[in-house]
Parts: sequence; C-alpha cells; structure tokens
Amino acid sequence: MMNRFLKILLPCLLAAVPSVLGAQSARPDGSLSEEFRSDYERQVRNVGAAGVGVETIVNRWLEACPDDPEAYEARFNFLLAKSGSTQIVQKDRLRYLGQKPVLTLKDSLGRNVNYFEEVSYDDSLFADALKAARKAIELSPCELRYRYDMISALISYEKESPDMGAAEIFSLIDEFEAGQGLRWTLDSEVLESSPDAPDYRFSQAMGEFCYLFFHLGSDQGYSYFHDISERMNEIDPKNPVFLDNMGSYWQVAERNDRKAARYYKKALRLDPEDYAARTNLELIQSSRSKQGRGSR
Repeated sequence: MMNRFLKILLPCLLAAVPSVLGAQSARPDGSLSEEFRSDYERQVRNVGAAGVGVETIVNRWLEACPDDPEAYEARFNFLLAKSGSTQIVQKDRLRYLGQKPVLTLKDSLGRNVNYFEEVSYDDSLFADALKAARKAIELSPCELRYRYDMISALISYEKESPDMGAAEIFSLIDEFEAGQGLRWTLDSEVLESSPDAPDYRFSQAMGEFCYLFFHLGSDQGYSYFHDISERMNEIDPKNPVFLDNMGSYWQVAERNDRKAARYYKKALRLDPEDYAARTNLELIQSSRSKQGRGSR
C-alpha cells in the first residue's frame, strides 16, 4: 500500500497563507490599527508567533480596536502557536500522518520500531484560539483567509480523524456556492466567480485541503479526500483536479484500478495534458501488464 501511496501523483496545490485584511471587515481604517499591526508583525519576526511581548501587543491591539478582525486573527495565531508542542511518538507503521519516521530502532527481536514527530495541542488554549478565529470570521464573514486558517488548525488538531475540519469545509463550500453574489475576498483581493465555476483561488484552496486529507493516510482522511473532491466537482465540473483526486482515491484507498482509470480518462477529456491523470494511467497500465505476464 505504501509503495502505491508514494507513486500516486496528485495535483498538490499548495498555496502560501499570509494573514491580511478582509475587504468587508469592520476594522477601523485609521493609523492606530496599522501601528499595532506593524508592531505585531515586527515582534513576530523577531521572537516568533508566541514569543515574548507578542501577547502584550495583541491585548493592546484588541483593547484599542475591538472591531478589527486582524487583531483577532493575531490572537488566534498567538494562541495556536502557544498551544502546540512537538513530541516523539511510537507507531507500528511505516508512515504516520503522511510522514516518514524520524527515528527507527530495533526491538529485542530485531524488528523495526518507528518513531514519528507529532504536534499536540493544549485543549484549553486551542479552544481559545478557535474563539478568536470565529470572532474574526464574525467581523469579516467574506474574508476567506480566516476560514482557511481555522480549518487548517482543526485538521492539524484532529490528526487522523479530521471530522470538525471536514465539516467546516463542507459548510464553507455550501455557503460559498449559495453566496456567489457576495463580495468574497482572499487576503483582501476580491474573488471573481462566475455562474459556471468558482474563482480558481477557491478551487485551489479546496484542492489543497483535499491533499492534506490524502496525505494523512488514514481511512477517514481518504474518505474526506474523496467526498470533498466529489462535492467540488459538482460546482467546478470543468476542473480536472477533482476528477484526478477521485481517481487517486479509487487507486490508493480502494485499490480499484479499473474505477480509478475511469476518472483519469474523464480528466483527460477536460485537459489532454493533465500530467497526474496521464502518469497514473500509465502506472495502472504498467501494473496490468506485469500481472498479465505473471499469470502466464
């Protein structure tokens, strides 16, 4: 299974996620807010997201500008960084959360014992971080960055069973589809959707989340990878990425090459140059050829 996992090519749509303003924010536009922002960003560059002095700046920012969603986003980032800690865990597998082991030792019987790096979160601090994120969303509901950052945090927090993160994604897709007339923004830039398809930046972000679920390598991760891709294919049917994803689900999670090939062929009809679809079809055909030679 793991060799197949390593060979499958996905359209890995990884986007940078800087946190900036939402265009529909209730944030004050005066120099005071910009001054706090500048102080905050400078302090984070110097000492890190949860370093000395960051919390003081964030608290003063919130006190002076209680309707600024960026202040709550800053609080979210601070609390999220403060709540997380890295530890080494032992797992009886070759990969964990999509990662290779950081250390492999031998037990008394000579068997490999794998150790992986894992980020765990303090529940209380993480809950406070989510409250801050939800407040930013409340103040600027059409700025997608706040939604994306909260979803990413939930997926990291839940690890192999990302139920809350997936629920937020489905809710966001439904809301985005129903609110095509709204002035959605991403990092303050207005998205340009049409009746036929969402703005490519929204599809790109959903593709990134799909990749995160696939990368988990868990049953639930694969299931959400498929279901979100299927949902996105409904609202963005001309985008081959989500057809590629469904093909990869059947190829990796279900080991059904025949059904996987159907989706790859559909993707190629949309884009004959689709590298992921072409390469994965070649893998399937190569595997069938080897099986045919082996059965002789």
